[in-house]
Amino acid sequence: MNAAPGGAVRTLRVPGRHGYAAEFSPYLPGRLACAAAQHYGIAGCGTLLILDQNESGLRLFRSFDWNDGLFDVTWSENNEHVLVTCSGDGSLQLWDTAKATGPLQVYKEHTQEFPNSFSSPLPRVYSVDWSQTRGEQLVVSGSWDQTVKLWDPTVGKSLCTFRGHENIIYSTIWSPHIPGCFASASGDQTLRIWDMKATGVRIVVPAHQAEILSCDWCKYNENLLVTGAVDCSLRGWDLRNVRQPVFELLGHTYAIRRVKFSPFHASVLASCSYDFTVRFWNFSKPNPLLETVEHHTEFTCGLDLSLQSPTQYFLNKEHQHLGIANSV
Repeated sequence: MNAAPGGAVRTLRVPGRHGYAAEFSPYLPGRLACAAAQHYGIAGCGTLLILDQNESGLRLFRSFDWNDGLFDVTWSENNEHVLVTCSGDGSLQLWDTAKATGPLQVYKEHTQEFPNSFSSPLPRVYSVDWSQTRGEQLVVSGSWDQTVKLWDPTVGKSLCTFRGHENIIYSTIWSPHIPGCFASASGDQTLRIWDMKATGVRIVVPAHQAEILSCDWCKYNENLLVTGAVDCSLRGWDLRNVRQPVFELLGHTYAIRRVKFSPFHASVLASCSYDFTVRFWNFSKPNPLLETVEHHTEFTCGLDLSLQSPTQYFLNKEHQHLGIANSV
C-alpha cells in the first residue's frame, strides 16, 4: 500500500480484480465498498470489497465473492451493514457485512429477452441504487435488457418493471428530494425521469447524440441533473425546461464513465473518464474546470465523493488498484 499527503492517491492492491463502482458508507466514517470483476467483467467471477480507511491508508475489512462480475454497489439507507450489488448474470445480491457468509438474498429477474436485434445477449445488470428519502426503502436496477426494475429488499421479487428505453441502461439514480422519483440514462442517448406510482415515463430528455453512461442528481436542487456520455461531454439539465442544457462541460478526451455531484457544494461535481483522468468542476464559474487528476495508467470506472470530507474522493484507480485521495 502507498500512502501520501495532499492530493496524492493512497492505493490498495486487489490482485486479479478490476473495480467498477465505489461508494462511501452513509453511516460509518471511513468505510467504503467496491464492486469488482475479473478480466474487466468479460469473464470470470466478481468480488464485493469492504474497506476501512485509517491514517496509513486503506485496509481490507471483508470480501465476498460472486460467480459473475459485479458492476455496481449501493449501501442501505436503514442498516449500516447492508448493501446491494448487481451482476453480469442478471441478478442482484443483498449482503450483510457483519456476516462472513454469502448473500442474504439473491434477486434474479432481468432476462435475456431483447426487442432489438442489436442488443447484447447478456442479461447484465449495470446499475443499482437505494432510495435516499426516509419514507421508502426501495432499490432500482438498470439492465442490458433495457428495463428498470423496482425492488423492496424485504420481498423476494420485483414490485414493478419500467419499460421505454431502447438500448442498454447504464445508470439509475433515485432523486434525493422527491419520494418515488428516479432517473435513468441509456445507450439510446436519453435521460429519463420516472415516477414509481406511474407505469410510464414522466420526462424524456434527448440529452446527447451518443450513449449516456452516467447520470446524477444535484443534492441541493431537485430539478437539476447531470449526464456524462461517450461524446466526452457533461451536460446539466433543469427538469422545468429540458430543451437545452443549462451547462456543458468539455475537457475529457474519451467517454465519461461516471459523474457525481458534490454532497457539500451545489455547483461542484466530479467525473472520471476512459481518458485516465478524474476532473473536478464548478459549473457556476466562467472557467469551470477546477482540477484534473492525471496519475492513472488505465481506465478509471468507479468514483464517489466522501460524505464526511468536502475534498476526499474514492476511485477504482486502475486494474488491481483502488485509491483514495483529496482534491486540491
